[in-house]
Amino acid sequence: MSEPAICFKNVTLGYDRHPAVHHLNGEVERGALLAICGPNGAGKSTLLKGIAGLLAPLSGCISLAGLNPREIAFLPQAAEIDKSFPITVFDLVATGLWRRRGSFGPITRSDTAAVSAALEAVGLDGFEARQIATLSGGQLQRMLFARLLMQNAALILLDEPFAAIDGRTVSDLLGLVGRWQEEQRTVLVVSHDLDLVRAQFPQALLLAREVIARGKTAAVLTAENLRKARAMAEAFDTHARACPRAA
Repeated sequence: MSEPAICFKNVTLGYDRHPAVHHLNGEVERGALLAICGPNGAGKSTLLKGIAGLLAPLSGCISLAGLNPREIAFLPQAAEIDKSFPITVFDLVATGLWRRRGSFGPITRSDTAAVSAALEAVGLDGFEARQIATLSGGQLQRMLFARLLMQNAALILLDEPFAAIDGRTVSDLLGLVGRWQEEQRTVLVVSHDLDLVRAQFPQALLLAREVIARGKTAAVLTAENLRKARAMAEAFDTHARACPRAA
């Protein structure tokens, strides 16, 4: 068995002491390709933010097996990206270098070549000078994946990366995800598209504030498990406080 990339020990995550994910235990193996599924409000995005270090647990701990922040790449949902910000495609993709270069580090000739190569890899060669506000939804997501390529991260967290984009873009970006898996990077992807998850992801975690099932995708995304997840999400008390239950 591969060594773990992420370890959860009785983790509860939430906002203003209101829990969104309860008592999560277990591990994610290094090099895993894992889909995180569940109904709206199940805590999927909250879990990614906890792993990324953007949200501190209310209780328990998340261990990243020695990874430092420079080895983690997080792509939030497209709705969280400000397309009105006046920046070119080249400059935004180059921000993927900041953890290695610093906020004011110079862009070298090799960096420029790397940005161009990343844009070519996602099908956006020739878009370097375009303002991001002019991009379509699919083009925007391709650009964000190019920035992920620049980060060269060991742990990649993607929140609904295939939502509301065209089929060709989905196929191309899935190719990059497959490449990351071949490179033994650990990739966690939140997705509502269960057909896509069944076809492309070997492992799945079904979440409804608590873990419903985890393992091989076919065994996780059963009709009974999905029914249970919907029922738990619908019954959840949004004003509940963090439960002190031990692991």
